[in-house]
Amino acid sequence: MAPTQKSRFVPLILTLFIILSDQLSKAWIVKNVAENTIGWRFLGDFLAIVHVRNTAIAFSMGDSLPMLVKLLFFIIVPVLLVIAVCYAYFSNKFALNQFHRWVLALFLGGGIGNLIDRIFRSFRVVDFISVKVYGFLGFERWPTWNIADASLVVSGILLALSILFMKEEKNVQEK
Repeated sequence: MAPTQKSRFVPLILTLFIILSDQLSKAWIVKNVAENTIGWRFLGDFLAIVHVRNTAIAFSMGDSLPMLVKLLFFIIVPVLLVIAVCYAYFSNKFALNQFHRWVLALFLGGGIGNLIDRIFRSFRVVDFISVKVYGFLGFERWPTWNIADASLVVSGILLALSILFMKEEKNVQEK
């Protein structure tokens, strides 16, 4: 395998790390903190380790949807998205640089981590990190999240920044 081929696979170590750390932390929470309770508080009330289950997506959107709709939008569509991202990652049809491969690897780790919960925990994603945000955006506490959620958010931010940077670079070249 050529060095460029090998370097293509290195970011997938991050994907595996995210999936493992996400699933191990969720298993630990399930074992050690009763559901819908607070396990520990740190820095006063700023950070809490809790055990809640999310039967929807971000900010509990879609919690009351019928099961068939949840199956379609919370499992089938995400599985298709993971397949599409894998295709983009491994295909030669897209001009991905190494940074984009790392961002996609981060995204895959988070996406697969939460998909595992939805499939094997009856659509109930384990969330356990609760942070006080002092009224920011109308929230006293930010909606509870997990490692997979964090990797999805960070990958989205990094992708958006890279797109903005690439547009800016393109505009500079046109002048």
